[in-house]
Amino acid sequence: MQEKLASFPIKNWADDDRPREKLVQKGSFALSDAELIAILIGSGSRNESAVELSKRILASVGNNLNELGKLSVNQLMRFKGIGEAKAVSIAAALEVGRRRRLEDTPKIIKIQSSHDAFELLYPLIGELPHEEFWIVYLNNSNKVVHKAQLSKGGITGTVVDIRLVLKQALEIGAVGIILAHNHPSGTLTPSAADKQITQKLKMASDALDIKILDHLILAQHQYLSFADKGIL
Repeated sequence: MQEKLASFPIKNWADDDRPREKLVQKGSFALSDAELIAILIGSGSRNESAVELSKRILASVGNNLNELGKLSVNQLMRFKGIGEAKAVSIAAALEVGRRRRLEDTPKIIKIQSSHDAFELLYPLIGELPHEEFWIVYLNNSNKVVHKAQLSKGGITGTVVDIRLVLKQALEIGAVGIILAHNHPSGTLTPSAADKQITQKLKMASDALDIKILDHLILAQHQYLSFADKGIL
């Protein structure tokens, strides 16, 4: 049976090591990422403070909060000293941060470049641990009239229904379409399947006088634009 480790709540730490008090006195911006996570954790163990535990967790993801936000509750619980309650607190806090970024994103209503499309779509799919395929529908002024998730897959891919894409475009009167999906692996290199589905959609939409304006692959705060690369 695993020995139950004594813990040291933050209230019992030395004054210089109390992130809660530091936040109250100096503001949240004064705290390091590890100190903020330590507040969520609340206590460490006999051999490790909450800040030290937080540093260890952060180090496992390259000190990248976006990568930390991709860890599931079960993955967080693999760290010694993190039970379900602490794992849930970390996951919930990072999800609140992600949703805050989504609300803070400027409302893109007109697409004038691939970067505009990236800014519109990254908060939706840029940091997901699984692949999703989205469609952005535009009118003849390149204003966004609708955006929707077409399909959702696992780690390796997703399925695209060409008929559904064009049916939706006709129903809402869209004349332009931007395709987008994310690569959870982090690579921006388009696969053979990515290129194939783009060409199939382009051929089908051309017959209906609907233009495929771009196809974006999003990963790790970066993107690849088929239009910019001349491979559309």
